[in-house]
Amino acid sequence: MTEPVDADDDAPPDVPSRAPARTRRRPRRGVLVASGLAVLVAPFLIAGAWFWWQLDPPGARGGAVTVSIPAGTGVSGIGDRLHSAGVIGSSLAFKVYVGVSGGGPYRSGQYKLRRNMGVRAAAGALQKGPSILKLALPPGLTLDQIAARVGALPGLSADRFLALARSGTVRSKYEPPGVTTVEGLTWPDTYVVDRGESEARILRLLVGAFDENADRIGLSNTGALGVSPYQALVVASMIQAEARLDVDRPLIAAVVYNRLHDGMPLQIDATVKYARGGGDAPLTSDNFALDSPYNTYKVKGLPPTPIMTSAEVSIRAALAPANAPFLYYVVIDPSGKHAFSVTYAQHLQNVAEARRKGLL
Repeated sequence: MTEPVDADDDAPPDVPSRAPARTRRRPRRGVLVASGLAVLVAPFLIAGAWFWWQLDPPGARGGAVTVSIPAGTGVSGIGDRLHSAGVIGSSLAFKVYVGVSGGGPYRSGQYKLRRNMGVRAAAGALQKGPSILKLALPPGLTLDQIAARVGALPGLSADRFLALARSGTVRSKYEPPGVTTVEGLTWPDTYVVDRGESEARILRLLVGAFDENADRIGLSNTGALGVSPYQALVVASMIQAEARLDVDRPLIAAVVYNRLHDGMPLQIDATVKYARGGGDAPLTSDNFALDSPYNTYKVKGLPPTPIMTSAEVSIRAALAPANAPFLYYVVIDPSGKHAFSVTYAQHLQNVAEARRKGLL
């Protein structure tokens, strides 16, 4: 029997239809350029933000800190010290900032800074110079010389200091009534002074240090000597000027007190140098003829004030003179050693020997 034939039987088998092909788009050139620039610029932006942060860090500044900058320290070394102290966040940022801004050179010394103050503020503070200053005042300085050293510090005036020191405004407890100068009443030492201190405050510091040390030494114990504490200080200042060796100081003190007791003029060259205004030049006949209460060749007794500051050893010698009858002395050795004598004839022999040695 024959099967009926479907009209579609002759059609080809079904073939899956394909989706229309999509056209691939190439990335736009502008997008690529922008992406590349972003990659290149981003590190610089980050670095710039970091650097700006180091210049002026946010937040409050921290506590005070003292940073010491030794002589010869370079910018990198200074940055390391600031970073270690917590003043700045990066020594590298400090080095870069100084190089770009042209800061420095910075002076050695001690600086009072604050933690977290940042590179810009720290560099500015260093540019002003040390904030902690040293005032070196060795024994043997006159008030004029002390004033000159004070005036050499930033922002201070020698003239203002000297006027104040001679005004009677700042006084020592050992300064008698009628005396209006602190000549010899400041303590020789090396002082640490903050930048911005006034002349008055520095003078009070020096006089206060003298009073404290004079109390410790026992300057008020002069009753057995027949002089006041202030007069003993005048003697100490002459010892300071005349003696180079400590062994001679009590002997020079003995000569001074013996001459005072005998009513002899002291004839101490250092007082004449003070009367003429100082200086190391040899004394002249005109100097010895000066009409001055400090000319102990013409005026008997002690000068009215000390002639310079005294070391502790000189004050102690004035308080404890040697028990010796000497009335004369002259330098007899290049070391500064003195020869002492009781009679004028002995003294002339010592003077002749000193001249043969070229010491006079």
